[in-house]
Amino acid sequence: MDITPDNEFINNSNVPGPTKEEVRCLVMCKSQVSKADVVVDVGCGTGGLTLEFAKRAKKVYAIDKNPEALKTTFKNLQKHGLDDGVDLIEADGTEVLDNLPPFDVLMVGGSGGKMDYLLKRGYKNLKSGGRIVVTSILLETPSEATMVMKDLGMEVDVVGVSISKGKISARGTMMVARNPITIVSAKKALEN
Repeated sequence: MDITPDNEFINNSNVPGPTKEEVRCLVMCKSQVSKADVVVDVGCGTGGLTLEFAKRAKKVYAIDKNPEALKTTFKNLQKHGLDDGVDLIEADGTEVLDNLPPFDVLMVGGSGGKMDYLLKRGYKNLKSGGRIVVTSILLETPSEATMVMKDLGMEVDVVGVSISKGKISARGTMMVARNPITIVSAKKALEN
């Protein structure tokens, strides 16, 4: 799988991200994104996942209420020549999900404490067989996302990821831990 290396992203100290390379790889697998898909990325941050979706999907809507996040996402997309198929939307995800066309993948990287509402509203616009993926560094978020997805009748998959990267020194290689991440994913049942 072609995943953009971490060092090829423009960072912004005022914006979280980008989501680390290994986590982006797992999210792409869990989302099962394809060239025919429309993706909504709520809480896009610096655009790490937006960029990966842009490489693989037909259309991406990247949403963030922080204008600096959207500026950084745009710079990252431009740097990699992927800005054509992405609409950047400055808003709270809860304000725009109802106004988007039906989509195949809902990615939630930031909920602002509104996970319940985001998932329920997103589910309504999610196509039959569509997928929801939630990433989290907080312990409470996966529990909340799991409960909402189960209430919606979805079969839920929860994966905890702890990654360490090698830091080379003159004496040897030291493994440096990154933030543990939880990925919650589910698929909407196919409608008859």
